Formats: sequence, structure tokens, C-alpha cells
Amino acid sequence: MSEVTITRAVRMPDPFRIERFLSNPKLGPRLLFLSGGSALNGVAQCLKRYTHNSIHLVTPFDSGGSSQGLRIAFDMPAIGDLRSRMMALADETVLGHPDTFRLFTHRFTKAADRSDLAGELADMIAGTHPLVDAIEQPMRMLIQNQLRVFQSECPQSFDLRGASIGNLILAGGYLNQNQQLEPIIFLVSKLVGVQGTVRAVADANLHLGAELESGEVVVGQHRLTGKEQPPLETSITNLFLNRGLNDTAHAHAEFPGRNRSLMHSADLICYAPGSFYTSLIANLLPEGVGKAIASRTVPKVYVPGLGDDPETGNMTVADKVSQMLRYLRRDAGADCPVQNLLNFVIVDRSVADAEVLGITGQGITVLKLDLISRQSEPYYDPVPLCEALVSLT
Repeated sequence: MSEVTITRAVRMPDPFRIERFLSNPKLGPRLLFLSGGSALNGVAQCLKRYTHNSIHLVTPFDSGGSSQGLRIAFDMPAIGDLRSRMMALADETVLGHPDTFRLFTHRFTKAADRSDLAGELADMIAGTHPLVDAIEQPMRMLIQNQLRVFQSECPQSFDLRGASIGNLILAGGYLNQNQQLEPIIFLVSKLVGVQGTVRAVADANLHLGAELESGEVVVGQHRLTGKEQPPLETSITNLFLNRGLNDTAHAHAEFPGRNRSLMHSADLICYAPGSFYTSLIANLLPEGVGKAIASRTVPKVYVPGLGDDPETGNMTVADKVSQMLRYLRRDAGADCPVQNLLNFVIVDRSVADAEVLGITGQGITVLKLDLISRQSEPYYDPVPLCEALVSLT
């Protein structure tokens, strides 16, 4: 079998392609996103109008927010971002599973007494809680089983206040499946009717660490984002994986074969908006990601995040592109051509020319489009961004 590369002129946005995908999203393009956090969730929710075949590789290395307590209690990968992306892609039509969706998006109140929440969890496991009782069998029994495992393995010190029920179900499933994420992610995707594919970029139970320009080493995603703790005082010179919050030794993660297959099936690869290092670059760290991207001849698109990103300080879009290519070439090879790694940078028309200076000289096309609306400002309006991406497929 031989392979040929076909090029075509693209109208941005392409009304023909947009209308075609809107009329039958089940046959929509396979857009693959490398992302993390919640920055892409609004886009993912809108994307369901155009395709039910999008692919989302999400970082499981976070150490803050609601995932932190579960990571400490069970020594497991972060699941909060995986859950929130699955919920963003859940089927919201009458053909979906609205009762299951309501349970997965429910949180225990932060103001409740701990004993009351333990009782509420027990009611869910017994099937008498209204949110669980509303779910049809056999889905109800599957959910009860995961919550039962969570309860049996949960340390007495675990605080349920503010906990996401979806996260507890995922944690129980992880423990119930010999500490593997893939089976429970697959099950939850079916339970809520995920219109797309969500996977962790790697199976490894690891954390993020950063070497700073000052020589300091900071370990833990929550210490890097500038959201839960004060922003870093000096810039990041190297992001790496490590085994624990008290361990600065570099660790290794593999890009799983099933994710390579997903990459091979993609019609477009998107480096998605979000926190630059802890959401985007983190996805490029497992061994094999860069090679897999370089092996594909589909469009590769970078959509820079908007708003303030404490991780990047005064970095321009061009600076971010340079850093992305540096991390990609660590795996793909120092001599890997730019066109094998990145073809387009999509920015709003308001972005200054100085921000993207030098990008086109590397053979990368910069597309300035109207991506911010009065309603979405200062962030992307999901509709024009989705339409731009599907137009490139």
C-alpha cells in the first residue's frame, strides 16, 4: 500500500464543510486535541454540533483542585480534567443519559457536616439517594459498585466536602480495575454517552516538575500555575515528569499504543489553548508523542491561550511556538522539520503583529480570524473557533 499527500485550497471559514458537518455530526472529522484543565471544555461542548468523533488526550499529572485529595488518598493519577472533558462531551439530547450526567456533575456541599456527607454517600451506594435512584439499571448497579469500592478503600481522614461524585466514581473504578484508568474511562464514556473519545495521554501515575531560570526546582502542578499559589518569580527553563511531590528526580512515561492508534486516525491535530506548560507542554512529555505527531501528514494547528497565563510571563506567541517545537523535537529528533510538527497558528485578529513575528519565516501559516465575540471576551467564542478547525480538515 502506498501513501500520497493531497493539498487543497481552504476557505476560512469554509461554509460548505461547516454545513456538511452540522447536518451529520456522526460523520464529522476526527480532530485530536492535546490539552488539559478546563480551558477547552466550552469548545468541546460546542464541537459536538460538528462532530461526534473528536479525540481528547488529557494530562493526568495535575496535583491541585479536587484531584489532589484523591491523589494523596489513593496514590493515583489526576482524574478531574478527564471527568470534566467527558462531561463537556456528554450527549445532552433526549437520547442521552441526563440522569447519569446529573449524578456525575453533582458535588457534595462544602458547608455540610462530614458525617452527613458520609451518610449521603452511603445512600448513593444503597441506591436510595434520589440522584442514583433516578438512573436505570444496569447503569445504576455499575455506578453503585464503583462507589462501594471507593468507600471501602477510602481513608477515614478523606474529606468529602466539595467532592465531585464523578471523581469518586472514577476513583472507585480505578481501584476496582487493578489501578488502571483506561477501563473506567471507557465505562464512564458509555454511561454518559460521550460524543467523542477522551483518554489520558499516558497511564503513568506521575507529577510535573519544573527547573527555573533561578536554578530552583519546583515540583507539583499546583505550584506552577500561579492560581493556587503565588506565580513563579522566574521563568521555567525545563518541564519534566517525576514520581512524587517530594521527589525531584526525572521520571519516564510512555505514549500508549492505543493513543498512537488514535493519533494515526486523526484528521487534524490541535495544540489546544490552556495553561501553556501544565496543560499543553505536559502532554508532549511522554516518550513517543513527538514521533507520533511527526509521522502524520494531517494539519497541525496551535491555538494559543487567551488572557493572563502566570506560567508564561511576557512570552509572545512566537516564543511559545519556539518552546513547543523544542519539546516536540526532544522526541521527534533535533532535525525534525518544522512542517512535520506544526503548520498553522490560529489567533484572533486583534493579536499584534509583534506577537507572531518570525513564525511565518519558519514555514508556519499564521491565520488571523475573528475568534472573540462581545459575549466571549476576553476568551475565544467556541463557534468561530470550532468552524475554523473543521474548515482545515
